[in-house]
Amino acid sequence: MQYYFNVENLSINFGGVKAVNNISFAVEKNMIFSIIGPNGSGKTTIFNMISGIYKPNSGKILFEGRDIVGLRPDKIARVGIARTFQNIQLFGNAAVVSNLMLGRHIHMHTGVFSAAFMWGRKSAVAKEERDHTRKVEKIIDFLELQKFRDHLVSSLSYGKRKLVELGRALALEPKILLLDEPSAGMNTEEKEDIRIWIKDIQEELGVTILLIEHDMNMVMGISDRIFVMNQGVKIIEGTAVEVQNHPEVIKAYLGDRRK
Repeated sequence: MQYYFNVENLSINFGGVKAVNNISFAVEKNMIFSIIGPNGSGKTTIFNMISGIYKPNSGKILFEGRDIVGLRPDKIARVGIARTFQNIQLFGNAAVVSNLMLGRHIHMHTGVFSAAFMWGRKSAVAKEERDHTRKVEKIIDFLELQKFRDHLVSSLSYGKRKLVELGRALALEPKILLLDEPSAGMNTEEKEDIRIWIKDIQEELGVTILLIEHDMNMVMGISDRIFVMNQGVKIIEGTAVEVQNHPEVIKAYLGDRRK
């Protein structure tokens, strides 16, 4: 069966250490697929390989049947894969709307300098700018950021900044969204909000989501499939019920909830 997104026998070494060792999994379209495990287990390294930051030593990463290993990060974004990071990477001295507009860069056909010399095509440039602005405003409405639209990112709470980063990733119009610990550092209310938005992104926008997350309540509550790893290798893949009842997972990650 040809899945929407496949990782096949993926491995990468750093020096003599196998950070990811022969990992394989398959993701169906419009699924929330979570990758869990302790710190240092290789989760973010997998995301770095998918997004083109690292090149694996071996294995394939297939998206819609195409092997994307070796593509630059910008090329991977263009084929429809966007991500957020554990550490927020925004422009603090720019407004929320400006940060989101930067997420439109891969869809822009005219830059600032080229537009200045397009004397006969000013209307086309203006139309493109209006189209990008309209799409960014839809994201602002979707994430309920209207009141923060013109605020500097540096003035926002940590939770709101995480939401802006999510919005910037959505501005890329991804088919697959890689979320690396989206609830890290959030309070209980903010975590519940981000959980709802992740489900809305899946259900309303039709985006397939790969999720790395340490909040097990969130993972168990929203994931269609869960992939558990430790020290670069797979322990189990399955539903929330299957994962929760696996003895190695109970011991290593979740604690024995049956006590």
